Parts: sequence; structure tokens; C-alpha cells
Amino acid sequence: MNVTAVIVFFLFVTLSLGITYWAAKRTKTRSDFYAAGGRITGWQNGLAISGDYMSAASFLGISGLVFASGFDGLLYSIGFLVGWPIILLLIAEPLRNLGKYNFSDAASLRFKQTPIRIMAAFGSLATVCLYLIAQMVGAGKLIEVLFHLPYESAVVIVGVLMVSYVTFGGMLATTWVQLIKAVLLLGGATIVAVLVLAHFHFNLPALFAAAVEKHTSGAAIMAPGTLVKDPISAISLGMALMFGTAGLPHILMRFFTVKDAKAANKSVVVATGFIGYFYILTFIIGFGAIVFLTGQPSYVDGNGALVGGNNMAAVQLAHAVGGDILLGFISAVAFATILAVVAGLTLAGASAISHDLYARVFKGGNVTEKQEVRVSKMATIGLGVVAIFLGIAFEQQNVAFMVGLAFAIAASANFPIILLSMYWPGMTTRGAVVGGSMGLGVAVVLMILSKTVWVSVLGYDEPIFPYEYPALFSMTAAFVGIWLFSVTDRSDRGQTDRAVFHALHLRAQTGIGVDDAVEH
Repeated sequence: MNVTAVIVFFLFVTLSLGITYWAAKRTKTRSDFYAAGGRITGWQNGLAISGDYMSAASFLGISGLVFASGFDGLLYSIGFLVGWPIILLLIAEPLRNLGKYNFSDAASLRFKQTPIRIMAAFGSLATVCLYLIAQMVGAGKLIEVLFHLPYESAVVIVGVLMVSYVTFGGMLATTWVQLIKAVLLLGGATIVAVLVLAHFHFNLPALFAAAVEKHTSGAAIMAPGTLVKDPISAISLGMALMFGTAGLPHILMRFFTVKDAKAANKSVVVATGFIGYFYILTFIIGFGAIVFLTGQPSYVDGNGALVGGNNMAAVQLAHAVGGDILLGFISAVAFATILAVVAGLTLAGASAISHDLYARVFKGGNVTEKQEVRVSKMATIGLGVVAIFLGIAFEQQNVAFMVGLAFAIAASANFPIILLSMYWPGMTTRGAVVGGSMGLGVAVVLMILSKTVWVSVLGYDEPIFPYEYPALFSMTAAFVGIWLFSVTDRSDRGQTDRAVFHALHLRAQTGIGVDDAVEH
């Protein structure tokens, strides 16, 4: 057992639980629980967003993909990053001006509340559950390697801690855990990348040349095609990562923690800078892992596979370049990364259940803040149990790949509704519900019929759907469905939806009337 890792691990857990206790005493209202009372600054929120976004998929998964596939792993790095200009230019400011606690507040403002909130809640929960799988798998593998505990026990530990943060501390505790985690992760990744580059006198071509020599695929790792085999899959993956970012409920929820749209935009700019820098580091770490770990008896088993799986490439590299001390620090940082992200995800999922389904759909808005927060805490516990079971079921999946599927759901079910509700006057309730349902349904069905579930989980020999990424097909279904069922909508409800667009568009772009409660 690595003593340094254990010490740092328990220091972070103790600190984060202390933050949770501090936040719990300041979390008294619904606004406090969901949005930290809107008291987070633009800089703080930007760093917290980067902490929320730089997940186990980013640190462990992308490094593992680059270690296994070389250049193609960069697809995930670029895809995760390029969605942020879309958020900055199209989403952040109008979302903050229209919403209050989560993205469905903004998406449903023009439309009939009940069907839109049901649609948004199911889209959010599907995204959150898939995203949680990746985090739980990463955490389980990490603790398994770090403490030599059974994988199932490790997943349960993560689930319990996750539930504790959200249930007692709400968004305020989640934000500060994400802030601390972002600083630790950026610092740790920088140290590993610098130590790798120092070995080659900071000469990147020399690093790549050494990786080509070491990797079993040789020069093929510097060419496309090792991870994504065909153009359809490449386009579909790119669409999921680009547009899915703008549909992630736990990221969109963070824009309501600041006081105004200007601070929301500042959050995006700050987050984009930190995230872009981080993804450069993961690429260096992935190639460094090829050089320092491939064929080394200390890090591979008898079959030549990396101990702990490819998801552990960054952690094992830390030991190779920095010994037990750096291994301990990076292991604890990786665990902090997972805890911060699952806290944000769980809060977003609990919000969908309590704020959308319970308060607005089942109770029609006739519910007290205390009742809604209590249901949200109960939902948090339920999501924690679900996350534990899913983490155990999907133990062998690459965490970056699983997040790619979560992004496909977000791009298909959430992003089209958010975007068109803000910018297309012709959109109606019927179009939003039918089109969003089509996007969600097609994405889920194709995911089940693909290799990921049909072969890897259900055990069939061949997948029915030949591609691994459904976004190209499911996003098309969503946009076409929204357009078709909106333009053919001649109902009184449809006329009302179109009539209120211009007033709400003015509010979205200027912030005029942002404090008014406008619901239809």
C-alpha cells in the first residue's frame, strides 16, 4: 500500500467533508441547494466548471486511449474542447437570463411546462446515468489499484461519499470541492507532463519518435484509424463531443450559480482556458505512458496488458517518472477528480427529479422549498444506489468511451431543445416534445444495439447497429422531428408558443425582465 497516496487521499476526503459541513450550515433555501444562492464569482465558477468537466474520462480515459491508440485519442481531447465556443457564443448568456436553477427552466419558458419538463428530465437522467458509469468505473479501478480493495467495495465507497457531499452541502459544497480538485488536477498533470518532457529535453518530436519505437503498432499510432475505423463513426463521435458539451445538465446548471449573464460568459472564458491547457497535458501524458510503461515488467502483466487496465495509464506513468510520492499524489488527485464530478452529476440528476418531475409535474408547482429540497436529497440517495450498480455492471468499459455515449445523449435530447427554444420562433411544444423524444429514443436504441451493449454487456456475437456512436443519426432525428412537428402544428398552443418568442428572445439577449417569473 502506498503510504503517500493513503495520506493525501484521507487529507482530501477530510477536507471535502469539512467543506460539506461548512456548506450545510449555509444551505437553507432552494436557491442555496441548487445554485449556491448565485453567490459564486465568474472566476470561481470558471475554475469550478473546469473541475466539473475535467472528469475521470478526461484524465484517466483520454490518457488510456492515447496509450492504446496513439493519435486517435486526440479526437476526444479536441472534441471535448471545441464545444466550449458553442456554449460561449450561443448558450451561456441567454440560458442565464432565462433560467433559474437548471436548463429545463429556460427550455420550458416558452412552452407548456409539464411535457417539456418531463422530456428534459428524462434527457438529463439518461445523460447523468451514463456519465456516472464512467466516473464510478474510474474510481473503482483507482481504489482497487491504490488500496488493493475489491472493485465492488471501492465503488460503494465512492457512492457513499458522493451522496454525502450533495445531500448535506448542495451546490455550495460541490462548487468548493470542484475548485480544490481543479487546482490539484492541473498541478498534478503539469508535474507529470513536465517530467515526461524533461526526459526528452522538452523536444516533442523526440517523445513521439520514442513512442513509435515502443508501441506494438509502430508508426500507425501517428495516423488516424486506430480508434475510429470509418468516416461515419468519426463524424458521429465528433458531433457528440462538440454539441453534447452544450447539453450536459451538470455543466449548464453551473451558469445559475453566478449573479448575471456577464459573469456566466466570464465563467466560460476562464473554463475554456483551463480545459484547453489540461487537454494538451493529457496528450503528452498518453504518449509518455507509451514510452515509459510499454513492455516494463513492473507495469504490465504476463500478457503485456497494463496492470489495472488502460484507464490506469496516467497513474502508472506518475510512478514511472516520479516514484511512490508522485504516484500517491496523482492517485489521490484522480480520486478527487471523480468525487467532484460525481457530486455535480448527482446534483443535476436530483434537480431533474425534484425540481422538474416532483415540483412541476406531479405537484404542479404547489410545493414548498423545504419539500422540494427534501425530495432532492432523497433522489440523491437513489441516484447513488443506481450509480453503484451501474459502476459494477460496466466494470470493463473504457471511461472516455462511456462518456462519449453520454455526450451523444446530451447532443441528441438536450442540445436541440435548448438551442431551438432560444433561437427559432417557429418551435412549438409539440415539436420540442416529439423531436426531443425522437433524439433520445434513437440514441438509446442505437446504443443498445451497438457493440457497447449488445456484444460487451449482453454477450451477443455481432452488433445489430454497425457503428459505436449514434449521434449522427440521433441528432438528425431530433432536429428533423422538432422542425417537422413544429411547422405542422396548427393548434392554439402552437400559436401561443410562437407568439411569446420575441419577448423571451429580447430577455435572453439583453437580460431585461430577468427577475420576472414568466411561465406559460
